[in-house]
Amino acid sequence: MEWFIKCMKQYADFKGRSRRQEFWMFQLICILIEIILDLPTLLGIPFSIEQFTVIVSSIFSWATLIPSLAVGWRRMHDIGKSGWYILFPFYNIYLAAKNGDEGTNQYGLDPKNPVNEIEDLGKPELS
Repeated sequence: MEWFIKCMKQYADFKGRSRRQEFWMFQLICILIEIILDLPTLLGIPFSIEQFTVIVSSIFSWATLIPSLAVGWRRMHDIGKSGWYILFPFYNIYLAAKNGDEGTNQYGLDPKNPVNEIEDLGKPELS
């Protein structure tokens, strides 16, 4: 749940990088919440409750649209690609499953090991 909250806090942050775990956990939690919200409709519960759940489900979908795009955008940055790659069907799934770049890339610090990189920046290089 911490990944979902983290992504919601970074609501429209399209800069930086996101780990695979952050991206996939956010997607998984969104899918589980949608299933729970759609459960009354799937079970054939009376019409008045079904209408309510459809409205709530729609609100949830719209509320998570921008965070989903943002975390996907940051995920593309983690593998060194432009965020626009999130718009390519099927290829974006492959890219989202791919391991991120180790170390700093043009989009920022490695989200897996940012502390190690900051420590390395302070050390003088040996030639």
